[in-house]
Order: sequence, then structure tokens, then C-alpha cells
Amino acid sequence: MRPLNRVCVIGAGAWGTALAGVAARAGRKVTLYARDAAAAATISATRDNPRLPGIPLDRGILVTHGIAAAGSADIVVIAVPAQHSRAAVAALAPHLSRGTPVIASAKGIEHGTRRFMTEVIEETAPHAVPAILSGPSFADDVARGLPTAVTLAAKDEALAVALVHALGSAAFRPYHTMDVRGVEIGGAAKNVLAIAAGIVVGKQLGASALAALTTRGFSELVRLGRACGGRGETLAGLSGLGDLILTCSSPQSRNFSLGIALGRGKPAPRDKLSEGAHTAPALLELAAAHGVEMPVAQAVAAILAGRLTIDGAIDNLLTRPFRGEG
Repeated sequence: MRPLNRVCVIGAGAWGTALAGVAARAGRKVTLYARDAAAAATISATRDNPRLPGIPLDRGILVTHGIAAAGSADIVVIAVPAQHSRAAVAALAPHLSRGTPVIASAKGIEHGTRRFMTEVIEETAPHAVPAILSGPSFADDVARGLPTAVTLAAKDEALAVALVHALGSAAFRPYHTMDVRGVEIGGAAKNVLAIAAGIVVGKQLGASALAALTTRGFSELVRLGRACGGRGETLAGLSGLGDLILTCSSPQSRNFSLGIALGRGKPAPRDKLSEGAHTAPALLELAAAHGVEMPVAQAVAAILAGRLTIDGAIDNLLTRPFRGEG
């Protein structure tokens, strides 16, 4: 396997900038691509990204507006929202060398196609090798070098191990797996379930209700994950249960914060919807295709679409027939 020393991160938002810092701390030569030329010039000159105020960009990171720079990379990381990943990979594809690992870092399902991010990469850049990075992490924590553990999945175990060693450090600890679908299901489903958890907090339903909602939501995640071929240990690991716990409890989570706002009677901001809001309908379509029941996710999708009030959704969930655990 060729050396993995040069890393290009596509997307200079908070998460992309944080991951560029991760690669730099791991000793890699890093290029950070920003779609906006003015933003690229400003970040390059000031070594500061307004998306991560107060966290200086490593001096060794090259910031560019030229996506062709990705052509010389040994690893490419896609750090744009899930619904923009296809366009980003399509722009990148002509510049990629055959066999280049392309790591998706968005946690979602493409609206309309029900494609996971590695599937988007496979379709849009078939000469690349897709991988997925997911797990309990916030951009600010990662950018500051605070201890973080995540999961990195690729179909080829040797590649997954090589990617872990290329990006890992004392503060950023990826754990490798070949269970690509399990990692993707965990990352996508937890965003939807975090909205439900936020609604519980916004409605002041209590800690007991939040614990019950998180636990039952995790059961939904596991049912769908197994139906899609995911492994139990992955779904119960960092990219499943770990990420769910984090996003169902922290105001840093945009999904959780959206749920809190909804629970307090505020309308969803249509200009800045969370990944979970985009993922909810696609998640339910996927669940229906596999015959999996997901009542919590279904309630979130209905609330976001205006088909059901929050009080109506709560009544529906609380009056469901009693059933066994699992």
C-alpha cells in the first residue's frame, strides 16, 4: 500500500477545519479546500476561521480555492453536509487518482435517493475507494485537541487500519472496522433521534422521559442497522450508541438544539435545518423498505413535515400497545 502522507480536506466549515487540524497533528501534509475564494484567502492570511473563533489554524495547512489540489493527495476527506456531498465529490472526481481513499465525514442519508455517503462516493467517483468516519465528536472539541474517539470504516481491513494510523493521534483516536453500513446507519439515525430528545427537553418532560426516549430510540437504530447488514458491536459502539448519547445530551448538537426549540413551541428555521431534519424522511423510507418499525423517528418526521403536532406525537407514542423489551 502506498504511503498516506498527503491529506486534502474538502470543505472549510467548522468540521472540515477541525479535521484538517487532526491530520496536521498526525504529521501529515494537509491541504484545506474552501469553495469560496474570498473565504480561502481570508483563512489563509489570518490563520483563523470564523466558524471556529479563537482556534488558530496550524501554520502547515495550505488553504486553497483550487480543487485540483486534491489530485495530489493520498487521502481525501469530504467534510461538507450530507445533502451537498454528491456535488462536492462530482467536482472532485476528475482530479482523483485511481484508488485514492475518499473518506466521508457527514452523518446522513441523501434526500431523494436514500443513498449513504459511501454509496454517493461509489456512484460519483467509481475509481476512488470510499470510507466513512463517524462517532461522538464536536468540531470545537476536535479543533482544540481535546480527547476524542471515533470510528473509521472501510470495506478493506488493511485500508481501514492504514487510515487510522494516518489520521490518529493521542487526542484523536479512531477505531477501525469493516462494518461500513453499521457506521453509516448509526450516524444517520442518531441525528433524527437527537431531535426527539431535544423535544423532550424543550417540553420539560423530565429526565426519566429523556432516558426512556434515548433507550427506545437506540432500539430503533439497532433494528434498522441489523436489517441493513450492520453488526451489533458497531451499532452499540462509538458510531452508534456513543454518538447517540452525545447528541441527545449536548446543546452543541444542532439536532438536539432544533428539538429543544420545537419543544418550546418555536418554528423550525427553514434556512438552517439540521442533518437530522433532512435525513428523517429518507430514514423512514429506508426503514419501510426493510420492514422495520421506527415510531420515534416517524414522529420526528411527521412533526417536521407539519403533519402532526408535538402533543399529538407524544400521545401516539404513550398510547402504543405494551410490548416486550428489544
